[in-house]
Amino acid sequence: MIVKMVIYILSFTGTYSKAKYKTFIGKKQNEKEVVNLIKWKDDYNIGIDVIDEQHKKLFEIANRAYDVIKNDFYIDKYDKIVAIIEELKDYTKFHFTTEEEYMLSINYKRFFSQKMEHDKFIEEMNKVNLEEIDINQDKYLTDLLEVVVQWISNHILEKDMLIGKV
Repeated sequence: MIVKMVIYILSFTGTYSKAKYKTFIGKKQNEKEVVNLIKWKDDYNIGIDVIDEQHKKLFEIANRAYDVIKNDFYIDKYDKIVAIIEELKDYTKFHFTTEEEYMLSINYKRFFSQKMEHDKFIEEMNKVNLEEIDINQDKYLTDLLEVVVQWISNHILEKDMLIGKV
């Protein structure tokens, strides 16, 4: 019923388009066009299942943030952006702890350099200015995502990959 009302209202105002409507209500899995900011590739597997699964989760969080940016039906995205940023911060800390504990358990030689990079990334995430988000929500989240995605992909391919080779 609600969906029919939305279609009626959008049709009446002339703002209805099949593409936007499908995005708004969602599509069946086989119809869904999945647009991800960053896609998981087998190249990102480091060979340690628990860490690989956590890396996939970080990609998932980044892609949900991207979905918020691209969703034109959200008038005010502030609460969604803040929730995603908080989830990203929390999950990153959890992931880094797991990764660092694993590195210690195998006496990984590069532990301290990894730890320093992790700490620096968390420090950058803690600098997020919630007041700035509200000024230009899409731009702020886009800029933040660029940094996060670059860091995630480069860190996995350049640093974490070495952990799996020990």
